[in-house]
Amino acid sequence: MAYYGSPQSTRLGVLGESTPDAMTARLRRAGRPFATKDRKVQPVYELIVTVVDARPGRGRDYSHDIPKRYVRQYIRAAHRHGALVILDLQPGRSDFLTVAKRWEWALKDPWVGIALDPEWRMRKHQIPARVVGSVDAREINRTSAWLAALVRRERLPEKVFMLHQFKPSMIRRIHAVKPRPGLAMVQHIDGFGPPRAKLATYHRVARPGQFTMGYKLFYDEDRPRQKPADVLRIRPKVRLVTFQ
Repeated sequence: MAYYGSPQSTRLGVLGESTPDAMTARLRRAGRPFATKDRKVQPVYELIVTVVDARPGRGRDYSHDIPKRYVRQYIRAAHRHGALVILDLQPGRSDFLTVAKRWEWALKDPWVGIALDPEWRMRKHQIPARVVGSVDAREINRTSAWLAALVRRERLPEKVFMLHQFKPSMIRRIHAVKPRPGLAMVQHIDGFGPPRAKLATYHRVARPGQFTMGYKLFYDEDRPRQKPADVLRIRPKVRLVTFQ
């Protein structure tokens, strides 16, 4: 069960609305309806650490990294509360591997995983928010191979490796995305809107034979928002639920 956002902005998701400790208490309350006697809820902070920009910026890549102090703050909170941290990457015109390597210091922590957001992976001449971005399986595989090697070298426990998607075109040749020892491969379906539209997106995109499935609920854009019982009835089964 994850809350999504960036600590510097309420516009990017719920995590920006308060402190890590306050958000943890809110997250636990939101997760209670998903728990049963046989299923515990694992709290997760999905933190946007590389944020896409509307302008090129200093590196001309249309993205910037948030200050490290915010990431450290959430990692410390994860250790206090038994939570996980997922570093969400919006690379702009850079590539996922280049951006992921900048966060190696955080990924060495056993509580920290990674999410790639192809919506914000721009090709040459593309500008964020004007087009929906995309990434090829080759780039995903290079990034996952690097992270799996880090897990081996540092003798770390399994890490989440998540791919966001709401259109088939966002991940080119998705069938060629490789599983990696030491990585929990998650496909996270992010469509928003009324339940029928969200479920149609989910069934069009989901590849449960290849990935563990994730699903996003939007506090503002989902009208009406699906209830926990509705999400638990979705098939193929959802294992990771994110609130934005």
